[in-house]
Amino acid sequence: MSDSDGPAAEPAGLDGLPPLFSISKGEVVSVQTYGAFVRLPGYKKEGLVHVSEMSASRVESASEIVDVGEQVWIKVIGREIQGEKVKLSFSMKAVNQGTGRDLDPNNVMAEQDARRRKHFRDHTGNRITLDAILNTTCSKCGCKGHFTKDCFSAPGLQYALLPEEDDEEPRQQQIPSATPQQDSDKKKKKKKEKKMKKKRKRERKESESGSSSSDECKSKRRHRDHTHDREDKKKKKHKKHKSHKHS
Repeated sequence: MSDSDGPAAEPAGLDGLPPLFSISKGEVVSVQTYGAFVRLPGYKKEGLVHVSEMSASRVESASEIVDVGEQVWIKVIGREIQGEKVKLSFSMKAVNQGTGRDLDPNNVMAEQDARRRKHFRDHTGNRITLDAILNTTCSKCGCKGHFTKDCFSAPGLQYALLPEEDDEEPRQQQIPSATPQQDSDKKKKKKKEKKMKKKRKRERKESESGSSSSDECKSKRRHRDHTHDREDKKKKKHKKHKSHKHS
């Protein structure tokens, strides 16, 4: 019998582990919030049953499903080598826990879960630096450190950097020396404004008084003229009357 007819050789580092997609019954040795560790008979390596692989429904904590020392049916859905460590992934939802029957004989769910794990795999080793973003200049506000689409400034406004503590002290010392002059200027302006207001009031009063006196003089003159006219008319009538009598 040739070597090609025999079973395929295990990859280096994965020998002595349960075969992929095999079904076995194991014992729960540890329960964590994110899953449970199960040890299979005849193997030293323990495998993790993640909470997402315990049931078809959502599971918040592994303690809701299993306890330490409990016997469960599992299916090997993953064998990975991460550095010097070997990671085994088991699934409970792919096996009937009462009979041990395979509920995913075509391994469709296992392949979907494997793709999902690869998509959300942690890539902390390849960290992204933000030097390129920090060195950019916004064309909207002219500041550095952000893009134009992320700018929150209103159009036309400019933002200045806050002064450091060393720069604030001399400015605070200069402010008190300048304030007395400003106060004196303000007081002078207020006095001038008050004087101007008083002058305007006086002018208004004088104009009002002058207009009232002129009106009174005019009315008196009119009254005198009217009385003189009446007297003249009376005299004329009296003369006419006398002349009629003599005739």
